[in-house]
Amino acid sequence: MAAAVAITRLELDAAGLRLEARRSRDPHAARRMLALALVLEGASRTDAARAAGMDRQTLRDWVHRYNAEGLAGLHDRHGGGTPCLLTPEQECAVMRWVDEGPDLARDGVTRWRRADLARAIERHFGVVMAERSVGDMLRRLGLRRLVPRPRHPGHDAAAQASFSATSPPS
Repeated sequence: MAAAVAITRLELDAAGLRLEARRSRDPHAARRMLALALVLEGASRTDAARAAGMDRQTLRDWVHRYNAEGLAGLHDRHGGGTPCLLTPEQECAVMRWVDEGPDLARDGVTRWRRADLARAIERHFGVVMAERSVGDMLRRLGLRRLVPRPRHPGHDAAAQASFSATSPPS
């Protein structure tokens, strides 16, 4: 049988760990602090782990992290996610394209769709992006999908303005 893992970081005793668990806004970290408090009070690893709702081996791993990093080591670590495919300069260029709108002769489209932008990004930067990724990038850049209200071909702005000027207020 392997030797029990000892808690070597002794800035906080069991009462201090319980106090920090009470103050913590992270329930998972608080549960881990309470398990460590039980170990410091002399409970076996099996009993402390069972009381905290984890396996004995998991408690051992948390003891190692606590010894190495202190209370900060008891909080969950979250990955950074997928890195951006385009550099910030390239994203600014795409934003400029969207602001200026497409050129029919150059881009072959009359309005930008995500699929069109994905093709243009691949053509200009050599980066293959899915339509969904293009949409996520546009949303991150603060752009929204706006569809203008259709305008009748016979629309006359001058007639509309004169009608508004002569109509009595409601």
